[in-house]
Amino acid sequence: MASSEGFLTEEQREMLKIASQNAEVMSSLSLASSPKSPGPRSPRQSSSLLSEHHHVKAPGGGHSAAGGGVAGRHVRRSHSGKLGRAKKDGAGGKGTWGKLLDTDGVSVIDRNDPNYDSGEEPYELVGSTVSDPLDDYKKAVVSLIEEYFSAGDVDAAASDLRELGSSEYHPYFIKRLVSIAMDRNNKEKEMASVLLSALYADVINAAQISQGFFMLVESADDLAVDILDAVDVLALFIARAVVDDILPPAFITRAIKLLPETSKGFQVLQTAEKSYLSAPHHAELVESRWGGSTNLTVDEVKKKIADLLREYAESGDTSEACTCIRQLGVSFFHHEVVKRALVLAMENRTAEPLILKLLKEAADEGLISSSQMVKGFTRLAESLDDLALDIPSAKKMFQSLVPQAISDGWLDASFQKSSVEDGEKPDEKDEKLRRYKKEVVTMIHEYFLSDDIPELIRSLEDLGMPEYNPIFLKKLITLAMDRKNREKEMASVLLSALHIEIFSTEDIVSGFVLLLESAEDTALDILDASNELAFFLARAVIDDVLAPLNLEEITSMLPANCSGSETVRMARSLVAARHAGERILRTRSRSFWKNTRVGELLAKHANAFGIWGCRFSIMKW
Repeated sequence: MASSEGFLTEEQREMLKIASQNAEVMSSLSLASSPKSPGPRSPRQSSSLLSEHHHVKAPGGGHSAAGGGVAGRHVRRSHSGKLGRAKKDGAGGKGTWGKLLDTDGVSVIDRNDPNYDSGEEPYELVGSTVSDPLDDYKKAVVSLIEEYFSAGDVDAAASDLRELGSSEYHPYFIKRLVSIAMDRNNKEKEMASVLLSALYADVINAAQISQGFFMLVESADDLAVDILDAVDVLALFIARAVVDDILPPAFITRAIKLLPETSKGFQVLQTAEKSYLSAPHHAELVESRWGGSTNLTVDEVKKKIADLLREYAESGDTSEACTCIRQLGVSFFHHEVVKRALVLAMENRTAEPLILKLLKEAADEGLISSSQMVKGFTRLAESLDDLALDIPSAKKMFQSLVPQAISDGWLDASFQKSSVEDGEKPDEKDEKLRRYKKEVVTMIHEYFLSDDIPELIRSLEDLGMPEYNPIFLKKLITLAMDRKNREKEMASVLLSALHIEIFSTEDIVSGFVLLLESAEDTALDILDASNELAFFLARAVIDDVLAPLNLEEITSMLPANCSGSETVRMARSLVAARHAGERILRTRSRSFWKNTRVGELLAKHANAFGIWGCRFSIMKW
C-alpha cells in the first residue's frame, strides 16, 4: 500500500516515464543541431529538471526514488536556491577549483622572470618625430650659401648643390640665396647673381628659376619687414636675371597678373619693368649696379673709418667697432684703419688702451690680416716726420708701440727687420731696369692718346728688352686701372695684340703674378684695385690670352697668405658665370668703340694681325 509520504503515486510514476521518453527523443534531435544554437536538453538534464519539480522526499533523510522498488538517485542542487551548471571541459561550476592551469585573475609579465619572453609583451605605439625632407634641404642650402659667400667658389657651390640632390626643391634654393643676399653688401648681391647664372641650365632649369623668383615676389611683403629697401633690391635682382638671360622678359607680364595690386610683389615687378628694364642702356646700368665690393670713393671710405674710430673711442664697444669695419667691405684697405687708429692713439692718450685692444681683437679674429697690419705700421712710420709737427712725441710713442704690438702677437716681427733694411742706402746697380720703366711709361701714355697699336709694338721691339715684358704688362694695367673704361678697354685690346706678336704666355702669366703680388700697394692709390685686377684676368681668359688652367698656375706662383689669391678666385667666378664672354666684353667696350678711332685702326690692320675678325662679330662693333 502506498504511503502518502516518501513514495510516488501511480500517476506520478506514469508522468515520470512519459517525461523520460520525451527527453530521449529531444536528446537525439539535439545531436543534429549547432553547438551554439539552443536545443533540447539531454535526458539526464531533463529528468533532473523533472525530478526537481516532481520530487518526493524519502523518509530516510532526503533520498528520493525514481520508481517503486528501485533506489532513488541523489539530486544535487545548490543550497543557495540558484541553478548551478557545470562548465565545459569539466572545469566545474561556481565554488569549484576549476580545471588545471586555469587562471581567472589578471596575469602580469615579470621582466625579471628567468623565463621572460619579450614576444609576450603587448604591442605599444611609440611616437617619433618624422623628418621633413624640405626642412632638411633648407638647412643644408643655408650652410652652402654661407660657404659660397665666404669662399666665392662657383664651381664648388654648383658641385655641392648637385650632390645635395632633391632637384625638386631648387626653387627654394633660389629664394633662400636671393633673400640672404638682399640683406648683405653689394659684393654678396653680385655673387648671388653670378652663381644663378652659372647654375642655370646645368643644375637648375628655366622653370625652377621662374618658380623661385615668383616665390620671392610672393614673399615681398614679409621681406620688407626686415629689409627696408626690399622692393628696390628684389626688383634689381629680377632685372639682372632678365639681363643675364636666365629669366624670360615675359615672366614679369605673367607674374603681375597673379598678384594683387596692393601687394609689395606687384610694386617689385613694376619697379623692375619701368625703372630698370625700360631705361636707356639698361643692361650696362643693371650689370654695373653691384659691380664691386663698394661704390665709395677713397675719401668717403677714409671718412667712414675716422668716424667709426672716433665713435669707438667714446663708447669702447669693441664688438660693434669690428662689425663696422667688416661692413665696410674693403679688406684690401684695412691698412688705413691701422694707420688712423694708431694716430688717434697718439693724439688721445686716454684712448690708447682701447685702440690697442681693438687692433689686437681685429688681428685675433682675422678681420685685419697680418700683411694689412704691417702695411698700416709701415705707412705710419713713413709719415712720422710730418706727424711730429703736430705731435712732438710721435716718434717716441711709435717706437714704444711697435715692441708692445709684437710681444702681444698682433704685429709680425718682420716689421722691425724691414724697417732696419729701409734705413740702408738702396742699391742703384739696376739702372737698366729703371730706364726701361721710364721708357715704357712714356710709350703707354702715348698709346692712350694716339690709339696706335702698331707704333707701340714697333717701339717695344726697338727697346730690345724682351726679358722685361712682364714689367711692361704690369705698368700697362696699373696705369689703366687708374683711368676710365676707355683706357681699360684699350689696355685689354693691346694685350691681345701683344700676345699674338711679341709676348709669350709665360710673359703674360709672370706679369699678372707681379700685379697680384703688389695689389695691396696698388690699393693705396686705387681703392677697387682687387676687383679691377680680377676683371683684367677674366678678360684675358675670354680673349684667349690666358687659358683657364693658367689661373691655377698663377695661384700656385703667389706667396702664401697673399691677397692676390682671392683676386684670382674672383676672376674664376666671373669666367664661370653664364654668358661671361658677352658680359665681360660688353662692360667696357661699347662706349670705347663709339668714342675712339681704335675700331677703325683695328679694321685697317686686321690683315696684319689676323685676329680681329671674330672679335668684331662677338663684340658687335
